Amino acid sequence: MMRTDSTRFLRRALLVLAAGLALASCAKDKKELTYVARDVETLYNLGADTLAKGQYRQAAMLFDEVERQHPYSVWARRAQLMSAFSYYQANRYQEAILAAQRFLSLHPGNRDAPYAYYLIALSYYEQISDVGRDQKVTEQALQSLNELTRRYPNTSYATDARLKIDLTRDHLAGKEMEIGRWYQSRHEFLAATLRFRSVIERYETTTHVPEALHRMVECYLELGMREEAKRSAAVLGHNYPGSKWYERSYALMNRLKPVATAQLPAPTTAPAEPAGQPDKAGG
Repeated sequence: MMRTDSTRFLRRALLVLAAGLALASCAKDKKELTYVARDVETLYNLGADTLAKGQYRQAAMLFDEVERQHPYSVWARRAQLMSAFSYYQANRYQEAILAAQRFLSLHPGNRDAPYAYYLIALSYYEQISDVGRDQKVTEQALQSLNELTRRYPNTSYATDARLKIDLTRDHLAGKEMEIGRWYQSRHEFLAATLRFRSVIERYETTTHVPEALHRMVECYLELGMREEAKRSAAVLGHNYPGSKWYERSYALMNRLKPVATAQLPAPTTAPAEPAGQPDKAGG
């Protein structure tokens, strides 16, 4: 997560404020935040001071109160985005997403719209779970990151988003591999090949492609589809001749029928690869 941009934005937002005093402390729970009428500047400054103290959830509720008490003021617009930022800092991602989306729905052309999109994307991104669990939020993160780079390609937020897109795609490819290996371990080889092919076609730039090709070689051989296995091995050898996965595919084809490797390039010598995840099926 890039806190640098978030901090820079916060500082910029605070600099536009006039100096104000914190008149009261915030309640720990929303139910305890009783309605007290305050002028808009005092209320906003109270939220800013609370945020600066690291009391993020309380600050978010105070910024919400700015909009509730003074909905038509310029401070209300600032408070909407500051509320989103405060909820994000409190790891209350759904509230952060809703607040940022509300800001965008009301002020789509605002100069801080890129930051609102960035907060939404970050809020999804930081909820990504391991590949053993459902990846719906990962898909949402990818969609949000792509939308940010499409709308605001020349911003610093888009620069960070592109890095996160690569990591997110790799994560989704890892999930496909997890499912494919599971099918393979149950000898459901056709279903497994569909998952491995999905990795190759949808996530072709990720680190999982060499293994996906090797697993396809294994599955095709189990299905008796030797020509398809040979083609997958040839693609693997052409693109990743020094990978451990091609070495395994080449050895597998050679053990099966030495003549099958006659048209395959011999594996090249490559530096030892770092240890990765243990194999879960085959090879």
